[in-house]
Amino acid sequence: MALKDITFFVEEIDFTLKQKQKIRQWIGDTIKAEGFGRVGELNFIFCSDAYLLEINKQYLNHDTFTDIVTFDSSEEEHVVSGDIFISVDRIQENAQKFDVPESDELHRVIIHGVLHLCGYLDKKAEDKKLMTAKEDHYLGTRAF
Repeated sequence: MALKDITFFVEEIDFTLKQKQKIRQWIGDTIKAEGFGRVGELNFIFCSDAYLLEINKQYLNHDTFTDIVTFDSSEEEHVVSGDIFISVDRIQENAQKFDVPESDELHRVIIHGVLHLCGYLDKKAEDKKLMTAKEDHYLGTRAF
């Protein structure tokens, strides 16, 4: 797994992702466990609600706040590549709403985006149930 191809960016907010190397390893292990051969270029962009709302409007025609938007740019079979935009504002609000640590909510959303790139959906109830089960499973595999 080319973990160096997993990169983290920040747009228009003050945010520092902690334990980047451990998170890279965890993401790589998840992708491998899902049967993929390698990571292509995988970018995580941490941003504000306003920034992600504009992405949502411009590319998806959705005028709603969301915690994550995932764009799949995979071009080869068995290779995971894409851009995952994450609203830190939503993460903080949802952590309070669900009474979980912000780091757990952040990791849940990170792995949620990765699972989308692995082919999982979450629009139908049965798909959402499977996605949540996969998130819970991979959250349980964190060694940090």
